[in-house]
Formats: sequence, C-alpha cells, structure tokens
Amino acid sequence: MLIFFASADIKPKHLKPWILGSSTVVLAVGKNQRQTAKQLKQTLGDVDQVSQLNFLSWMKQQTQPTAQLAVTIPSLNGSWQPDNLITDPVDYVNRVQKHVALVGGTGDGKSTLAQYFSTRIGGQVIVYDIDSAKDDWSWVEPGNLIGDGGLPEVNAAMKEALDHLEKMRVYRKEVSKDVPQEFARFYIGEEFPVLADCDNAPDWIKQHAKVGRKRKQFIMVLAQNDTAANFALEGDADILDTCFVRIRLGKKAQDYARSTLKNPQIEQWLKAGGKKRFMVDDLPCELDLSTWGTSAITPVSPVSEEVKPGVTADELLKTLEYPEHDIVEIGLKQSGEWIAAWKCHNLNRSLRNINLEDIRLMFQGLASRGIGEVEGEGDRLRWRIDQTHLDKL
Repeated sequence: MLIFFASADIKPKHLKPWILGSSTVVLAVGKNQRQTAKQLKQTLGDVDQVSQLNFLSWMKQQTQPTAQLAVTIPSLNGSWQPDNLITDPVDYVNRVQKHVALVGGTGDGKSTLAQYFSTRIGGQVIVYDIDSAKDDWSWVEPGNLIGDGGLPEVNAAMKEALDHLEKMRVYRKEVSKDVPQEFARFYIGEEFPVLADCDNAPDWIKQHAKVGRKRKQFIMVLAQNDTAANFALEGDADILDTCFVRIRLGKKAQDYARSTLKNPQIEQWLKAGGKKRFMVDDLPCELDLSTWGTSAITPVSPVSEEVKPGVTADELLKTLEYPEHDIVEIGLKQSGEWIAAWKCHNLNRSLRNINLEDIRLMFQGLASRGIGEVEGEGDRLRWRIDQTHLDKL
C-alpha cells in the first residue's frame, strides 16, 4: 500500500506507471501468499488430527484383552552365571560383620535359611518363635527356644537380651575390649512384624543394630515386607541400610533386581533358579538347601563346626578358603606377631586385590570364631594367632 501511494506524484498530479505496476504486483503476490499460508495451516491441522486419531486407534487395538504385545527379555542359557555371584551368604555376613534382615514371602524359604544360618554363624543361638513346630529348632538348647508363652515370654526374653548387651558394655570397659566367644549371642526373631508388638522390640533391635557388633551380639530378623515399620524401626529406616545385610528371597529378590538394580537379566536368572537363588544386598547368591535337613544338625561350636579342638596348623588351614586361608597362613608364619592389614598386602600378592577395610573385617571374623585375636579399632586394628589359639580350637 505504501508503494501504491508512492506511485502518485502530488506536485505534477500524475501517476508514475512503473511504480503503480510494481505496487499492484506486490499486492497480488501478498494476497496469494496469505491465502496459501491459510490453506497450509488448515492442512497441517488436519494431518495432526488424523495422526492423533490413528494413534488412539492403534493404542485401543494393542490394549484389548486379545492383544498380544511383544516383550523382549535377555536370553539365558543353562550355563550363564552372574560375574559377582556368591555361594556362601554366611561367610559374607561374617566378613561384613553386620546383622541380617531376611525378607521373603510365604513359602520362599525364610525359615530354612534362618535355620541354616543358626548352625553356621557361631555363638549361642537364641530363637524367638511363637509359632514353631515340632523339631523346627531341635538342635537349639530348650531354654533358648522362646515363644511357647506367646509375646509376653518373647518380650521378657528381649529385656534379658538388652541386659546382657549392657553387661558386655561393662565387660569391655572394665575387663577387656575383646568379648570372649562364650558370651557371643546370635538372636533370631521369627517373625516380624508380629514380634514388633512386643514393648521391648524397638529397643531390642535398635540397640543390637547400633552396638551389638563390638559386643559380639548379632541378630537376624525375618519379615515378609522390607519396610522399617515391619522391623519396629519406623522413623529409623537408615538403621536398616547401615547396620543390616538385606537378604531377599523369591519375588522380593526379583522385584529388587528389576526395579532397583535395573537388571532384567538377573531377574530372569533368579526366576529360573527357584528357591536356591536369591539376593544378598546387591549380590546374587546361589545356595541349594533342598537336600539340607535338620535331622543331622549338631549344635554349632563357638568356633566352627569344621574345626576340632586342639587342631594343628595344617588342619586349620584345610578348613579355610581364600582369602582367610592366606591371612591365617601369614599369621602362622608370623606366629604371635600383631599383623596389620597393610602387612597382608606386602606379604601376599593375591591379597592386594582386597582393600584394607575388608581385610580388617576378616580379622574380626576370624577372631569371633576363636581363630586368633584382634586389638585396636579402625585403621589401627591388628590380628595375631599363635599356638595357644590353636590349642583352644
């Protein structure tokens, strides 16, 4: 329009033909482009609407009851095994020196695994079970199987356990920081959250979780769901993460592999193995207890059921596996000398693959079974073994 008006020369009062022609062409082209843009916008809108309708139709077809969705899962052959597989959960718990939270549904094998632990873990076993059947815990001393009197009996026993825990504090303060194995305890609570109704349950689980390790007082708690409230730890969920090894069985293990570890391959591996496969913290574990029974169980000794009293050095080494075997071998060669974790690195090349903190945990695990003794704490923790320790085994 500006060009059109500029085509008129006001002073001579006549039009400039070339400017008039140009302005007319510009107006015509502009009108045509505007019409084209309007049509294009309408066309794009129609295409978008059609696309949405097609997508909705496709989704309706795929979500009908008769629809078949293709799901791709990792293929597993019969020989596939995870790289970080462990086969001895008891050894793992002894090494990390933590308590145990055992989670699984009905029929997943919680009781069987708890019974297996009770014969291997060491220390005096005390079981809280208000629903035990005949011969469930036949190898446990009768006075240490608590529950026939219901929750009141369990509640009183938990108070006695707290008193014993306090006595161990006094013992470490006034006698020796190394608690003798005869005072060691392994409590099994089967099962929470039923036992959580005991008045002493919150203190029992919290106190043992926080200070039980140094006083050789360990607990295993069983439940069907992995929540703090189920373990009488409502408001203290971090205790489960820092003080407990989580063992998940059955569907609980599969859900953990899928939703938390984001590892569908481990999930399928767990499903394929049935009860013999489960998760220990973030590690897959395979342990077949289908042929394991309680008929041949004998009470666990304060040291290890494989170590007989008065063993020789060679006999002791035969009962151990790497890396404990290599550590004890160093200790026997340096008989009576205090050994630090860094010294194990220097004297044995294979132990250099293990960090110093894990070696110190193994020191404590060995000492808790009567194989040598420890002194110091933290980075200053040391271990030694001599003939007197062998004579006591």
